Amino acid sequence: MSSDFYLFIIIALLFGEYAFSIFTDYLNIKNLHPLLPDEFKNFYNGLKYQKSQEYLKENTEFEFISSSFMLAFTITFILTGGFNYVDMFSRNFARGEIMTGVIFSLALKFLTDIIDLPFDIYDTFIIEKKYGFNKMKPATFILDFLKDWLLTILIGAPILAAIFYIFISLDKNAWLYVWLFIIATQFLLAFLSPILILPLFNKFTPLKQGKLKEEIENYAKTHNFKMKGIFVMDGSKRSSKTNAFFTGFGKFRRIVLYDTLIQNHTTQELVSVLAHEMGHYKKKHMIVFMGISALSLGLMLFILSLFINNAQLFKAFKMDNISVYAGIIFFGFIYSPINFILGIFSNYLSRKHEEEADRYAVETYQKPSAMINALKKLTVENLSNLNPHPLKVFIHYSHPPALKRIKFINSL
Repeated sequence: MSSDFYLFIIIALLFGEYAFSIFTDYLNIKNLHPLLPDEFKNFYNGLKYQKSQEYLKENTEFEFISSSFMLAFTITFILTGGFNYVDMFSRNFARGEIMTGVIFSLALKFLTDIIDLPFDIYDTFIIEKKYGFNKMKPATFILDFLKDWLLTILIGAPILAAIFYIFISLDKNAWLYVWLFIIATQFLLAFLSPILILPLFNKFTPLKQGKLKEEIENYAKTHNFKMKGIFVMDGSKRSSKTNAFFTGFGKFRRIVLYDTLIQNHTTQELVSVLAHEMGHYKKKHMIVFMGISALSLGLMLFILSLFINNAQLFKAFKMDNISVYAGIIFFGFIYSPINFILGIFSNYLSRKHEEEADRYAVETYQKPSAMINALKKLTVENLSNLNPHPLKVFIHYSHPPALKRIKFINSL
């Protein structure tokens, strides 16, 4: 295939993804309903329900502006040989192909971060503040940016260097060794993240003795759920939105509750939420997703090995030199349709797993009303859309919409 054909395909894919995203967002906005569903009449008042719809509209409009800008910038960058300029800059350091690749990747990340920065600032300090979510101070925002770069340099750069080394040194079946290396790295980071990475951004305090801790521990013990501890995260220093999650594996698992979640929910509601999360572990959903993720990664790397040194692909990006590191970046543009399809499948499976976890929570904790109340409160607190368009759900939602989950729980 010629370089012009590759260029045509890449630009067509960029436009296609952009147009489809705009179309689904349009349908999502058109699907908004002015009448508050009966299930939420004791949780949403009319003004707040209207506010949730305004929040969705404003976020959608902002996404349209930012994605339009990024599309125009990306296409201009490709057509004017922007990638080649970055490559020439990286080669000036004359550090060999591996270090040149790391510099090239970091330079592209820096460029992307700088372009994204005004949009991130507006989203955080204008939109999120307007709707009562943002609690972050400018100093925290700046520190988060710097910490992200610190992790990129200390962790991301060595990982990239190892990947480049494998591709350069082990030409035959290099994709297979890279695949095994990335899987091993992901496992290692999963163990290290709760101890070394997450505490860089948030404070984790053991949950104090009391009714909530007692109830959680009793439920976990009854259902033979081993864990390292229960922690409260100071999520309120960034946002008023609520959440809970698990980190780690096996007996090293930790339950993490946002402080905002504890403030707004009863003990039974909180245990219901955690019972749902425990259901994911009991049903081995994490293992399934890790397996699918590993297979998807293997497929991607195998196809990458077929394109990584494709001269016509490099010519399409107006590159003077062929390199492993640039080939990986360029391949991402071609791989996007496969990634899109895999994402749809992943979200479909995730929604099925959410239903299974809801069923587990209701059947084991046996307090469906508490689970429903928790879902309603989470929906209201986060100003979630009650009537997303079915296509939007099918493509992007990893969880069933709140009304569907409530209907499912009521049917058990």
